[in-house]
Amino acid sequence: MSNDMKNTSFRILFLIAPPKLAKKAAALFEEGRIPIQYHFRAQGTASVGVTNWLGLDSMEKSISISMMPKIFADKMLRRLQKKLHLGMPNTGVAFTVPLSGGNGRLIKLISSMEREEDKEIAERSERDMAESNYSMIMAIINQGFSEEVMDAARPMGAAGGSVFHCRRSGSEEAMQFWGIKVQPEREIVIILAKKSDKMGIMKAIGEKCGMNSEAQGIVFSMPVDGAVGMDEEE
Repeated sequence: MSNDMKNTSFRILFLIAPPKLAKKAAALFEEGRIPIQYHFRAQGTASVGVTNWLGLDSMEKSISISMMPKIFADKMLRRLQKKLHLGMPNTGVAFTVPLSGGNGRLIKLISSMEREEDKEIAERSERDMAESNYSMIMAIINQGFSEEVMDAARPMGAAGGSVFHCRRSGSEEAMQFWGIKVQPEREIVIILAKKSDKMGIMKAIGEKCGMNSEAQGIVFSMPVDGAVGMDEEE
């Protein structure tokens, strides 16, 4: 790990929102000189009862991912909430997860965004950091099984999720060695859930859509240390 990585705290910022708001967010990232941005098309999976809650419904969604120093991420979360009115119906959510490593060029690029006084503030806040009440759960399954994932997750407390498509790559020989037959076309379901519900949701998904099922799913979680647009009263 580089010295820059040891001395600076970084975050991956996720924004899940309708495409129109995602375009506005991209402009905010550009204004903030955030150099690394990725955008994916996705679909919401929320049940009818929460179709207006945060906009995580069956409408088309965009998932935006960017990497930045923690102090930038904290400011960007507040700015996204203010400019995009996150938390209102049919908007979206934004949240951050810690980034624990990266290659040298990536770390230098992100580190160059910080001033020295910003680094000192970020280091102090990192020492005092407390995770939020949410976790990000990701389930990677064979194509066509995202609804099964949500059917398992909803009774355990998941309000909704977002789905985007991907393609598996890897050694066929290695897959055969481990006795795994996975379709090349895959889906990724992202669920932002309360920490207290995390284990129940993951267990339910694993039992219904795990590697021994037709979905052949893998499920894991990542800590969320900042979130805006969530219903904090729940």
